[in-house]
Order: sequence, then structure tokens, then C-alpha cells
Amino acid sequence: MPAKKVVGRPSSIPKNPCFSSGPCAKRPGWSLECLENAVLGRSHRSKAGKAKLKEILDRSRDLLGIPQDYRIGIVPASDTGAIEMALWSLLGQRGVDVLSWESFGEAWVSDISKQLKLEDVNIINADYGKLPDLFEVDWARDVVFTWNGTTSGVRVPNDEWIDSDRGGLAICDATSAVFAMSLPWDKLDVVTWSWQKVMGGEGQHGMIVLSARAVERLETFSPTWPLPKIFRLTNGSKLIEGIFEGETINTPSMLCAEDALDGLRWAESIGGLNALIGRSCSNLEAIVDWVEKSDWITFLAEDPAARSNTSVCLSIVDPWFRSLDPKLQSMVPKRIETLLGSEGVAHDINGYRSAPPGLRLWAGATVERSDLEALFPWLDWAYLMIREEMTKE
Repeated sequence: MPAKKVVGRPSSIPKNPCFSSGPCAKRPGWSLECLENAVLGRSHRSKAGKAKLKEILDRSRDLLGIPQDYRIGIVPASDTGAIEMALWSLLGQRGVDVLSWESFGEAWVSDISKQLKLEDVNIINADYGKLPDLFEVDWARDVVFTWNGTTSGVRVPNDEWIDSDRGGLAICDATSAVFAMSLPWDKLDVVTWSWQKVMGGEGQHGMIVLSARAVERLETFSPTWPLPKIFRLTNGSKLIEGIFEGETINTPSMLCAEDALDGLRWAESIGGLNALIGRSCSNLEAIVDWVEKSDWITFLAEDPAARSNTSVCLSIVDPWFRSLDPKLQSMVPKRIETLLGSEGVAHDINGYRSAPPGLRLWAGATVERSDLEALFPWLDWAYLMIREEMTKE
């Protein structure tokens, strides 16, 4: 295929070049002044500190429509800490089905089978870009899955496959889905996420939501393995209720807490959950429009119904790229990322390190559609520049 002539360098750049899939772009209009009311230099267990943490829980419940009988807590170590807490505290009573179609699902498979060393584990997996057969799941067992594959751009399209009368627990890592996708709370027993994804908050803090069924499991079942302090949700076979009232297992950053509150207040001000989902879906629509006009790139997700509207993963399909050996293929998105970063146009858009070579654009609600639309000509330009350079090398 003859190389296309490289078009001129675009003149208009995105106002915000942050398209990272975590930590994600701050909300429109954010500045350091948004944190001026943070409770700093005070104990997080003080009346003021505890009130801030409780406010995060209450605003999260209201914004997401979480049922009143579900517990919500702030826990250590981001979404990873939250989901690990659930796995180590809840699994072991019955067999478990684990779904995996990208790196985080693979991590939970590894932890369950190699660290917890459960004997009755059924792994249901698929390659990057695909979903496994969701209807293979046995809901008499515990089921662990990601709602949105952050590193593959593949999400579950609906909740039809989840049994309302399940015998086991539905344990869902929803870190790049919550606030951008509608979740069926009545069909989920454990849901986890982190502040630094859809709401653009700061890292290191996780959120965990427990249904009454999950609480019952915690209070009636004790794992055979020891639990580190930061994983303990019970004391003497009783749920530690304080965790779900603004008390935390370890010391949180009150600066990060104030930032999380700022994001929640912003979401409320623009219309709540429906507005957040609408912004994210509009961003995906913009990417779809660009991809359909492109002859060099497409979605990694094979099924349009399973495309993520947050972590949008893209594959390069140009025959020149496909003719390269794998090592050279991996260099192309890295060079695009470096070039556009140096131009101040886009940061952190290379695909995940274990995913097939490609690009990953964050399209969550804190990203402006106009910034994505300003980015697309630069992506076309950068790809042709890199192709021309590598052809000459």
C-alpha cells in the first residue's frame, strides 16, 4: 500500500490534553481552589473529618441510586484494595466462577487460584477484544467479574445474564463503569471502584458496596486463611459498622477526600448520574464517528454492544502496520504517544502494556467532547508521521 502524503500539522489543540485511563482528567473547571475547604491537620476521626467522609458516602449513595440497605465504605488501596478485600473476606464458602477478558480479570483469576488457592474454581475467559459466554456462569456459585474491562475496552452489554435468584454472590469490579454506566444494584452483592477513574479524583482510595447477602456471608462465614488488618470487615463475626459510617480502617487523605467531594458536587450540579452517562456516551459517539471515517484504526472491542464508553481501546488495522513484526508494531503507538505528548496535544494514550498494540482514549464524563474532536486530526497526522519515519528507517 503506498504511503499517504502526510497532511499539514493541525493548528487547533484540545484545551485539556489529559486522556489517561487513570488517574483520569479532572472535571471541567477544576482548580486547586476547589480544595480550600479540606479538613487538613485534623484527625480523620474528628467530628469534622468524619463528617467529610460520611458526606462522600451519602452523596455517592444518592447520586448512584444505591439501595438504602446496602452498606458503602471507603477502604485502602484504590479499587485493587477494595476488590482484594472482598475476595479474601468472602470467598471459600462455595465454588467460584471467575470471568476474565483483560488484565484485571486475569489478576483476580491469579489471586483466587494461586494466592487463595481455592480448589473449586471455574475460569471463563476470552481474548482481548472479546467477551466470554456470559451464560456459562453458574449462579449457584460465587461469581467474580469486571463490569468494564479497563484495559480491553470491552464491557458487559447488559445484566440479562445475572440471575436474580442466585445462590452465590455477584462480586463486581466496576471501577471504570460506576458513574458512567447504569448498574443493576439489586443483582450485585459486592461492587468496588476507585476515585481516580470516572470522577477524575485522586488515587489510593477505594469504595466498596455490600448487599445484605454479602453482609450475611461476612457474619456467618470465616475464611480459613488469616486476614491482614486492612482487609478485616468484621470483628467477632459482626460487621464493623463504623467503616460504613465514615470511619475508615486506616488513615485516608483528607485532601483526596475533599477532591472526591468536589467531583460529586459537580456531578450533582450538571444533572446527576444521567448527565454523567450522557456525557460519556456522547464522547463514545464522537470516537465512533471518527473511527468510521478512518482507514487506519478501529475498535479493539469486536461487538459494538460491548464497547466501553470510558476506556476506549483502539487497534491499528492499516496493512503497513499489520506487515510489521510484533516488536515494531508495539513501537508505533508509543511513538504516537510521545509525539503528541511533546506537542501538548494528548498524554498517556498508549494502550495497556499487556494488551495488543494500540491506543486507549479515556472518554469518561470529565472529558469534553470538543477536546476529543480536536484530538482526532492530530491522531491522523501523528500516525502518518510515524509511518513515514519508520518506513524510511
